[in-house]
Amino acid sequence: MLTHLIHVDELRLIKDFSLSYLNGEGSMAKVRFWKMHGLGNDYVVINNVDGRMNGWNLGEIAKKICRRRFSVGADGLILVCKSSIADVKMRIFNADGSEAEMCGNGIRCLAKYCFENDIVRRAEMKIETLAGVKKVWLKFKHGLVESVTVDMGVPILDRSMIPMKGEGRCIEERLEVDNEKFRITALSVGNPHCVIFVEDVSKFPVEKFGPKIERHPLFPNRTNVEFAEVIRDGEMKIRVWERGVGETLACGTGACASVVAANLTGRISGGCIVHLLGGDLKIEYEGNRMLMCGAAEKAFEGIISL
Repeated sequence: MLTHLIHVDELRLIKDFSLSYLNGEGSMAKVRFWKMHGLGNDYVVINNVDGRMNGWNLGEIAKKICRRRFSVGADGLILVCKSSIADVKMRIFNADGSEAEMCGNGIRCLAKYCFENDIVRRAEMKIETLAGVKKVWLKFKHGLVESVTVDMGVPILDRSMIPMKGEGRCIEERLEVDNEKFRITALSVGNPHCVIFVEDVSKFPVEKFGPKIERHPLFPNRTNVEFAEVIRDGEMKIRVWERGVGETLACGTGACASVVAANLTGRISGGCIVHLLGGDLKIEYEGNRMLMCGAAEKAFEGIISL
């Protein structure tokens, strides 16, 4: 087997060649990316601080990149963008091309990406999202980011701000779908959520009712749907049907929404360990404020032609 050792000068030429494509000088744009995940909720993360992808049809790009088996494959596309009010700005697109306001697992991945790529080299960051500026704290192991804690802010319960049709709050209200009666609690934690408590979440037909509730006329911008089972005070299991994606292995905002809903309905008091299909998240809930702590991991990196 022949082995070719790449000289430093060759590496510089390769880098310059790649950048020429990234800057539109080649016949096809080639973009570097990291494939990352938070508890199996996976994303393609791209550095767009220089704005080179501004003006592109990012929704269509997300749909192509996120196609499993035919492309990189992911639940969503995340762009690291320049911000005038925070360290960086996060833009996140679901697999169906729609842009999301906020994503708990995604923002942890973005924070790790920014630190390990020298975009923001601090253990505390401020990240602009469509749901406002979020503060995050990084925990390290062997010089790499092991976990991230996110200040998720205060939950929004007013229907008009979720958004949801009607007035006031929606707590344990009745909803009928396909002759099945549910009690729903709706809220926003930067993006809309509808939480339903069930007796055995592992056997619940999430794939049947998830998409129907996501697109129910009550929710003008559609909604994420959580099916939750309380094990005991301080511990619960959930499965999540994510808006624009389908059932995912984990959802950070969904875990926060479920903890808030469980508190509002008297099922638990305070914070909680939330078991998701992809692993566990620790949600602290005190004084109406949410803190979410969980892992962020890099799977691999590469270059994709767009």
